[in-house]
Amino acid sequence: MVCVDNLGTWLTGSIRDFVRQSPDNNLGDNSGEPAWADPLVGFSSGADPLFAAYKKVVGPFHWTPLETYALAFPDTQVDPGDLAVISWVLPQTEATKVDNRREVFYPAERWARSRIFGEAFNDVLRRYVVETLMDASYEAVAPMLSPLWESKDSDRFVFASTWSERHAAYASGLGTFGLCDGLITPVGKAIRVGSVVARIPINPSPRPYDDHHAYCLFHSRGTCGECIDRCPVGAISRAGHDKLLCSAHTGKTTREFVRANFGFEGYGCGLCQTGVPCESRNPVATCV
Repeated sequence: MVCVDNLGTWLTGSIRDFVRQSPDNNLGDNSGEPAWADPLVGFSSGADPLFAAYKKVVGPFHWTPLETYALAFPDTQVDPGDLAVISWVLPQTEATKVDNRREVFYPAERWARSRIFGEAFNDVLRRYVVETLMDASYEAVAPMLSPLWESKDSDRFVFASTWSERHAAYASGLGTFGLCDGLITPVGKAIRVGSVVARIPINPSPRPYDDHHAYCLFHSRGTCGECIDRCPVGAISRAGHDKLLCSAHTGKTTREFVRANFGFEGYGCGLCQTGVPCESRNPVATCV
């Protein structure tokens, strides 16, 4: 076991140092430019009622932390309260946001690279957190790296999965959902997220909201809606996010564009995450 007074502080520092120092945090273009700025880190309890609620909100297939842990360590009996979810937010760099802010239909090259090579680093980070915890004698698993993780069809949400990184982040006090379904955090919506489940005694982070749309100006104040106009294919409306239109654009149209113009296999969009009030902050916190 690691002999520190505050395991949360130790783990937060380890994650931040790794993001800052790892050469794998790059855009895949040999420039050495990082894909991600300094991360946010939060924690939630494996016994948090939200995870049980996700089986109704997301679908019965969505894993609880206990189910995730049991898949990785089937011979170990634990109580949900013995587990913690470690969640992090990787903010886009200012250079990437500036580039994507200018675009009106296709993603900027930096954005497409962060979607592919930056997410590859997110997997590296997931493995690093698991290895760091295991080396310290805390059993851990990254749900998104499990061979049993899978996407699911959903009558309510069209697409869902057995583990949602955004829902883990919401439970861990890191942000709430916007009109376009993106997670709005204290550093904004232009982000990626990741998580690990571990058998470790870490106090949950404060969750400064009780509504899943609390940080969205449209839902909480009846204003804004700027992400509607930012969507190049009309996939966002006052009614919400049309995932089929969105995925058709990102999965086919932008994939062909990225291949032809940037020379790698990738995709992305992120226009609704840039050029909007929630790009780089929680706009409700700064709204008069």
